[in-house]
Amino acid sequence: MTIELTRLLIDFGLVILIWMVQLNIYPSFLYYAREDLVQWHQKYTVGIAVIVIPLMFGQLGIYGYQLIQSQDPFPILGFAIVLIQWILTFAIFVPLHNAIGQNLHSDRTLQNLVKRNWWRTFLWSGLFVWSLVEFINTKMI
Repeated sequence: MTIELTRLLIDFGLVILIWMVQLNIYPSFLYYAREDLVQWHQKYTVGIAVIVIPLMFGQLGIYGYQLIQSQDPFPILGFAIVLIQWILTFAIFVPLHNAIGQNLHSDRTLQNLVKRNWWRTFLWSGLFVWSLVEFINTKMI
């Protein structure tokens, strides 16, 4: 399997995951009773981490590798988008999830989770589309 195909599959996995989170998982948090949400959230974060962590590290590694191999616009901007995703995740979403896990959240916390996650949804979707175009272009040349 080529690095380009691996990149495309990881990007696809993340785009599917982020849309499921955006349209189903995060909005569902608003329907839980407070105590039930805290209990469910502990299970959810462990389960989702098993999927998200390998995908995010895989994406970071592949885009980093491609950046080292070529300083063309796609590896440079692709790596920048991946770094932005990491920054958003750790600067915004980890603290929001920590607030939920520690039962320090409000309805506004949960609404912010959905509202701000559109940034990641847009970035991962755009990166996947661009990755697909790059993949098709490399296979056509």
